[in-house]
Amino acid sequence: MPEQVDVVIVGAGFSGLYAAYRMRELGLSVAGFERGEDVGGVWYWNRYPGARCDVESVDYSYSFDKDLEQEWDWSEKYATQPEILRYVEHVAERHDLRRHFTFGTSVVSAELDEERLRWTVRTDDGRGGHGGRTVEARYVLFGVGCLSSTHLPEIEGIADFAGASYHTGEWPHEGVDFTGLRVGVIGTGSSGIQSIPEIAHQAAELTVFQRSANYSIPAGNKPLSDADRAAQKADYAERRRLARLSGGGSPHMAHPLKTFEAAPAERRAAFEERWELGGVLYSKTFPDQLTDRAANDEARRFWEEKVRAEITDPAVAEQLIPADHPIGSKRIVTDDGYFATYNRDNVRLVNLRATPIERVEAGGIRLADGGGLVELDVIVYATGFDAMTGSLDRISVTGRGGRTLKEAWAAGPRTYLGLGVDGFPNLFNLAGPGSPSVLANMILCGEQHTDWIAALLTRLREGGYAGVEARAEAVDGWVAECRERADGTLMTAANSWYLGANIPGKPRVFMPFVGGFGVYGDIIEKVAADGYQGFELLTG
Repeated sequence: MPEQVDVVIVGAGFSGLYAAYRMRELGLSVAGFERGEDVGGVWYWNRYPGARCDVESVDYSYSFDKDLEQEWDWSEKYATQPEILRYVEHVAERHDLRRHFTFGTSVVSAELDEERLRWTVRTDDGRGGHGGRTVEARYVLFGVGCLSSTHLPEIEGIADFAGASYHTGEWPHEGVDFTGLRVGVIGTGSSGIQSIPEIAHQAAELTVFQRSANYSIPAGNKPLSDADRAAQKADYAERRRLARLSGGGSPHMAHPLKTFEAAPAERRAAFEERWELGGVLYSKTFPDQLTDRAANDEARRFWEEKVRAEITDPAVAEQLIPADHPIGSKRIVTDDGYFATYNRDNVRLVNLRATPIERVEAGGIRLADGGGLVELDVIVYATGFDAMTGSLDRISVTGRGGRTLKEAWAAGPRTYLGLGVDGFPNLFNLAGPGSPSVLANMILCGEQHTDWIAALLTRLREGGYAGVEARAEAVDGWVAECRERADGTLMTAANSWYLGANIPGKPRVFMPFVGGFGVYGDIIEKVAADGYQGFELLTG
């Protein structure tokens, strides 16, 4: 007989751990599964050199433990991967959360029993084979993350390379020493931009293979002093209040005026302030920056002026300046000396738009159009993820009528509020498609979703209901609203992973909710206040 629990939680990252904490608070029994050997989620796997969060440390943290807010001391403005992992490990230990999870184990399927409204969840044996556990649960919560299914590009000859190869999303835990080696990095998204300066300091030669130039802004990182930390802790309640009202889950609001309503000097001062703040929030300097192309161009010109001043060779600068998308329509990267790295004698940039990769050979990367062979000892694939849906796609989730989630989402993810899917009762996805997710502070997004679900499950228990399911018309309406909101911005003007554009054959659908963290919070709270409008409370 399958093991019986109330809730199965998939993933022990920030969202999955908090879900285990809240479900336990409700008195529900929990069985959790995590394919990594310990907690941490994206921060367990992404250990590449320079890995750092692009949300300020003090904000990229749990808000549910007020004592921990006062006790934990962040060392830097933007924490590195090791520090974030130490934090999440500390939380797991502090609240005894590891006991709810089986580690080194992947969930391979979840199948609905329609009559009993129970899910049968099966795992592998911890080595990728059959013979794992079978657990039956009333509810399933997926906390698998939006950026946890690595993507390796389809390049001829990848397996023929005689040197070492690494993907930034599956980095060796013991680290990699590049000293004296000829290194090639393919990709200039977030992981590439963060790792390239670090690798350049070690490698004898570094060749960067760039398909698309990206916008990046210096983190403006700095150590936090005792005085800094004391001020942050004294103001924590207000920081959290503002974060929940904001668009991105951080306590920084856009300028009160639209771009061209501000005088030129005031406008420049606002851009300068956001530049000094560092990171992704530059795209929210003015409220019309991602809706008005002229306003966006003004922000782009300021950015370009700053970046060109960092690069010695104007020809190299020209290749590093994006010309194919508005600033902020792809996630702005937070870097530490990225553009200045190209001033180093041991760094070379290859523009793949002009000279594509033909194939990988034993000795390196062969370029097309007479570009020759770039001889390499190591290749680093900074080629990102099958974002938003990839981690769910690799699990066989079967709902009503034998229909799989992958089939239901064949034309793009379909959710109501990012929380429910018609045909899949009692199944919830935390901080994924149809919610602000990757456009906001993911920790607060996970808390927001989990708290909302906890209140719903309490309502079901008190009312004697067997479950809950999103109505098909509510899903249709939310998909349409998400599409209309995205189409009203410049976000769809870029071939970004927000649209699945990095994955061949994936439907081009803008997957996050673009309306902002605070607006979304208001929407889901109103749905709850109206008796969970758009959901059907099931009697059995």
